[in-house]
Amino acid sequence: MSLRKVFRSRKFSKSFRELKEQDEDQQGRGRRIVLGNSAELDPAAADGGDSSASWSTMLPELLGEIIQRVEASENQWPNRRNVVACACVCKRWREITKEIVRSPSHGGKITFPSCLKQAGPRDSPYQCLIKRNKKASTFYLYLALTPSFTDKGKFLLAARKCRHGAHTEYIISLATDDISQGSNAYVGKLSSDFLGTNFTIYDSLPPHSGAKPAINRACRRFASKQISPQVPAGNFEVGRVSYKFNLLKSRGPRRMVCSLNCPWSGETDLEKSPEDSKMMKKPDYAASGCTVLRNKAPRWHEHLQCWCLNFHGRVTVASVKNFQLVATIDQSQPGGKGDEETVLLQFGKVAEDTFTMDYRQPLSAFQAFAICLTSFGTKLACE
Repeated sequence: MSLRKVFRSRKFSKSFRELKEQDEDQQGRGRRIVLGNSAELDPAAADGGDSSASWSTMLPELLGEIIQRVEASENQWPNRRNVVACACVCKRWREITKEIVRSPSHGGKITFPSCLKQAGPRDSPYQCLIKRNKKASTFYLYLALTPSFTDKGKFLLAARKCRHGAHTEYIISLATDDISQGSNAYVGKLSSDFLGTNFTIYDSLPPHSGAKPAINRACRRFASKQISPQVPAGNFEVGRVSYKFNLLKSRGPRRMVCSLNCPWSGETDLEKSPEDSKMMKKPDYAASGCTVLRNKAPRWHEHLQCWCLNFHGRVTVASVKNFQLVATIDQSQPGGKGDEETVLLQFGKVAEDTFTMDYRQPLSAFQAFAICLTSFGTKLACE
């Protein structure tokens, strides 16, 4: 390139930059709003034209009215995703959305991932489906949107079965393609003994303030002690499931007992907003109380020559895995006594790899899913 061409290119680029700076200066002057003798800068121009600032400065009354209308109109999935979109706009929108959207235990819907660790409804149970993939040893939990058993529904949780020495673990995650303890989608796990009759449910987050993680080395999420103050390195024990010894079915069908260490019916301390914490204080028994569930005893049908339970049409295939759980001790009820007639968790088979799961308060979706996972697999001491 000749010296003359280089000079022209530099002169042109310099003049172009000067014109661009002048144009931007004129645009900035044009955005000024003159009021009397004073001038104020347009808020949209002050923060560089950031559109998120205009959304965050919306009047709280108007913002609350918008979110309330979205919450009332979008009451089922997949339209429910619009409520989640409102909470993703900015921090202010998220806080107001959390105040408006009710928890499942108070008549709300499953909206955010935190709802999976909140107690279910009291009056009518949530109807869910569990799909099993035998080849991959994975299980998927879906919220049923229609009465049909073939409807896939809304995905909630996934679990993967893995063997560790003499015991088996089920890793539970929010993602279908990343089921591991090191994943950000990890929510908890289920661990069993050698015989597959005693299970322990672990949560990735503390169920209440002051909860301490399990000391056992096998219960740690990571090899290191702590990778971040926001990410606990250990798991927190929240329940146990035990199957009674019943070799060769000498005592009838399976008998199981579940003890849950978190019988609360609301959000955890980490999931509640400060306003909610002031309005609804967690009961004292949440840290030390326990809800005890046992399976409802089936009756022997003389004509069919089998053990029977009334699943109200939600179970269509006879299986040793089918069960119904009732409460013998329920800290969420007055006096702590459970109602042994009300079924809190129902699980049964409807196809080769499809099962139904219906749960209600005081169980959460995470707890119910973990309990149902204990029914899979061969139990030598129970069959």
